[in-house]
Amino acid sequence: MFKKILIANRGEIALRIQRACREMGIKSVVVYSEADRDAKYVKLADEAVCIGPAPSIKSYLSMPAIIATAEVTDAEAIHPGYGFLSENADFAERVERSGFTFIGPTSENIRMMGDKVSAKQAMIKAGVPCVPGSEGALPDDPKEIIRIARQVGYPVIIKAAGGGGGRGMRVVHTEAALVNAVQMTRTEAGAAFGNPEVYMEKFLENPRHVEIQVLADGHKNAVWLGERDCSMQRRHQKIIEEAPAPGIPRRTIEKVGDRCAAACRKMGYRGAGTFEFLYENGEFYFIEMNTRVQVEHPVTEMVTGIDIVQMQIRIAAGEKLPFTQRNIEMRGHAIECRINAEDPVKFVPSPGRITTWHAPGGPGVRVDSHAYTNYFVPPHYDSMIGKIICHGDTREQALARMRIALSETVIEGIQTNVPLHRELMVDAKFVEGGTSIHYLEGWMAQHKR
Repeated sequence: MFKKILIANRGEIALRIQRACREMGIKSVVVYSEADRDAKYVKLADEAVCIGPAPSIKSYLSMPAIIATAEVTDAEAIHPGYGFLSENADFAERVERSGFTFIGPTSENIRMMGDKVSAKQAMIKAGVPCVPGSEGALPDDPKEIIRIARQVGYPVIIKAAGGGGGRGMRVVHTEAALVNAVQMTRTEAGAAFGNPEVYMEKFLENPRHVEIQVLADGHKNAVWLGERDCSMQRRHQKIIEEAPAPGIPRRTIEKVGDRCAAACRKMGYRGAGTFEFLYENGEFYFIEMNTRVQVEHPVTEMVTGIDIVQMQIRIAAGEKLPFTQRNIEMRGHAIECRINAEDPVKFVPSPGRITTWHAPGGPGVRVDSHAYTNYFVPPHYDSMIGKIICHGDTREQALARMRIALSETVIEGIQTNVPLHRELMVDAKFVEGGTSIHYLEGWMAQHKR
């Protein structure tokens, strides 16, 4: 086992990784920007090193600064968290070449899954159900593009091969708009991701977003840890997540989960990962794989009792998975609300000093946050300042506990989306379960947001 790990991230995930290390008796080194000097995890770290000014490009995205810090602090491994460099294959490669262990998949796995075309091809080979569409990147010939679209059937969606997070996508409803849409998406993809390749898929009108969490070790063992429903989204950004997904037959979930684990074994995957699917009319369709820990991993931890971050560390250290698929049981239901420093109506970021911070408590309540009273939320990064996770024996109990937790939450000095979460927890359709990825934006339009 490692004696010292460098945490190459910030915010709540840096604190989450640090806590896992402390529980395992591993020393942690945190890197931080000048804007994060007063962060809780910086004060709690065994060692903390400032690696640059506030802009991410000069700090959290600086590979030389992170690797140099690992060298001078004698860290043995680097945990990238999520975001920043976590899915950067070049970074994973440089970490390993510099003599450190990258706590995550191999650079080859990251590269394959980061390119949506190669990822889809790998999934088709592994028998994972995919959205009907082009078999690979779209050709240059406009006639061939039109032929593929006719075969798939309108509406179609054009996606950037190197895209993600809702960027680099364009829905096309008519043949007249198709070729121009492909060219525009190619231009945008080249500028944003350095890869102009695009592909085509059938556009599903009203799907849910359901994902499967996997763990795989370096000894060809792989398991899946149930599913999460992440359909409550605004502009492709998740706001509420839950496990398990309400209203989907267990046999259907088990079938796709087993295929995901089999796909991991087939491609020699190592570490934690998430297969993301659209679910519509009883069918699952693969969209992408995230080769890192997810923001919403706590809901899976709450229902399985498995510490996913500790498992990432153990797998990276060469250990075998301590359980098989038959050992994994889903217990109860968990819901997570992402707490963002933003206007709850206009969604404009609201950085600044928190004058009062009172986190909720009680049975089944977990709060993952690096914030505290007098903490200054910097304007340079993502607006998420924490997550409230509630677990219950049933979905109804988890919802009741979340309503209580949100009612107890006090954050003053900045604006947050807590009022939005309070409204959604009593919304009839959400309480019923099974809303689509378009539901939240429709709800906000109805509520004149």
